[in-house]
Amino acid sequence: MTQGNSMALEIYRRMQRIRQFEAAAVDLLTRGEMTGGLHTTPGQEAAIVGACMALGDDDYMVGTHRSHGHPIGKGAGLDRLMAELLGRTTGVNRGKGGSMHLSDFSVGSLGETSIVGSGLPVATGAALGSKMQRNGKVALCFFGDGASSEGTFHESLNIAAIWKLPVIYFCENNGYAISTPATETVSVSDIAVRAAGYNIPGHVVDGQDVMAVYEVTAAAVARARAGEGPTLIEAKTYRFDEHAIGLNLPAYRSAEEMAHWRARDPLILFREALLSRAEASPEAMDAVAEQVRQEVAEAVRFGLDSPHPDPEEAFDHVFVDPILPLDHRKQEAF
Repeated sequence: MTQGNSMALEIYRRMQRIRQFEAAAVDLLTRGEMTGGLHTTPGQEAAIVGACMALGDDDYMVGTHRSHGHPIGKGAGLDRLMAELLGRTTGVNRGKGGSMHLSDFSVGSLGETSIVGSGLPVATGAALGSKMQRNGKVALCFFGDGASSEGTFHESLNIAAIWKLPVIYFCENNGYAISTPATETVSVSDIAVRAAGYNIPGHVVDGQDVMAVYEVTAAAVARARAGEGPTLIEAKTYRFDEHAIGLNLPAYRSAEEMAHWRARDPLILFREALLSRAEASPEAMDAVAEQVRQEVAEAVRFGLDSPHPDPEEAFDHVFVDPILPLDHRKQEAF
């Protein structure tokens, strides 16, 4: 990864890409151009980008149901991601995955699903494959605070620790499981302390500070490449939007809490940090934001102009031949 001003602007660009991509997706959903659930990331961009920037281009990454930011943070193109959200054949999964089931192998994004904790064994398996092939790749697995109470969490961290697999388990702790506070569902105040049960390092980091996230993840990546095994990282972060757009749950977060976290918007904090350290000019960052606006607009056009899948493709890329409806089968006399 490049260093200096070019790295700083790339970090800013990726955070802008996530924020603006999702704003466009929300607009499409509210206009009726997009259907289905939409779980957005605003507020959590620093955790995602800081972690992904610590990876190499060929390294693996597994995301969560809040899935748009992860492949974007890893460097995925926006056009095919937007087409996927719109259910078009040009999407990364030919329009069959949608918002919560994105994958883009071209940037090492192995996929995301709506099942809480399901990515943990996938990343663990990818890391095992890397160790067996001796290809030097590491796997980064994003998951939420709720997934740390799933059986897959224990099983994955235990076997990764025993076999010293090159994997980083990265918890985006945004404080809530839909509307239930993590304090009511998790037995410890810091999920990172659970690393002690597997005799691996555990770190808590400010998830709104992209450079702090980058540094702790880069150290974990170096450790994994050196054959020293997995690391558990917990980023304390916050989602600005509802659990899913349009969910409209009764209020469960105070105005004071939300104001506190919005004052710690990771894009604003990073911009201020770059200006204070004279690492990037306002003009340079404004130019990055404008370039991203154009990229997102083109991605929307690409998606809307792309065709929907043919209904006959519904059973392509599945494991077995479909069972045809009864009226299409040969009727047998009883």
